[in-house]
Amino acid sequence: MRVLVTGGAGFIGSHVTEALLEAGARVAVVDNLSTGCRQNVSAEAVFYEADITAPDLGDIFTFEKPEVVVHLAAQAVAPVSLARPCFDASVNITGTINLLEASRRAGVRRVVYSSSAAVYGAPVYLPVDEAHPVQPISPYGASKYAAEVYLAAYRRLYGIEWAALRLANVYGPRQDAAGEGGVVAVFCRRLREGAPPGVFGDGEQTRDFIYVKDVAAAVLAALKSGGGEALNIGTGKGTSVKELLQVLERISEQKVLPRYGPPRPGDIRHSVLDPARARAVLTWQSRYSLVEGLKQTYYAAEETPNAK
Repeated sequence: MRVLVTGGAGFIGSHVTEALLEAGARVAVVDNLSTGCRQNVSAEAVFYEADITAPDLGDIFTFEKPEVVVHLAAQAVAPVSLARPCFDASVNITGTINLLEASRRAGVRRVVYSSSAAVYGAPVYLPVDEAHPVQPISPYGASKYAAEVYLAAYRRLYGIEWAALRLANVYGPRQDAAGEGGVVAVFCRRLREGAPPGVFGDGEQTRDFIYVKDVAAAVLAALKSGGGEALNIGTGKGTSVKELLQVLERISEQKVLPRYGPPRPGDIRHSVLDPARARAVLTWQSRYSLVEGLKQTYYAAEETPNAK
């Protein structure tokens, strides 16, 4: 199978690329290296330094002739979307449309899209399933959902199959501190430095932390299943920031006193995704426990190249 991965030099994208190569796929990676790192891309993959918003993106598609596109490239930081909503939309909406046009012309049969739990906004109930109202509270959440709508439109118009994976807070090796699950990367770095981690608010806020290799496995499953659906990819379990820090302290064999600061404006108090639909449709489920995933993340930090 010929697969093109956008954002393949980034945190999640590099793990997805490795999983695809291990499965025997021929992989081409497109990344503008604005947040990704060239070192993250396997030598077995073909690499193009290119932007998904560029007019000549289609030339790469024409040459590579991918059967499937895994679309991970994005502006993925909610605070950036608040400060620069037009930039956020240009990458996440216009970039996706540009990719869909390139896919249409090149005869791509399926697009697997990396969406986000941010499309749901502040949860009305927990855990959040796919029937939950879509009510984003940031331009980032709005732009990720808008791309889902375009994917559905291109399926109706041109027959391009799609699956959207609404990701919980992803963590793991190669992650930087800026993304949605960046608290794990920040805590790991602070503990390695012997410095006190900073905690916003009282630390009782919860998130659904999912290990990046579980996400990569979900992407591979969506290459063949889940057509025309948006599916939650999470563990179904909430972990507080305090609990997260306690587990990392045990792993690192350090005891540090966190610095508590005021809550961040606009932060959601609790967020947990219900992955039951993904388990049924993709025959997938998360396999890494929080302890196992955090161990691999903490000990891999000094051995793997980080995203810029």
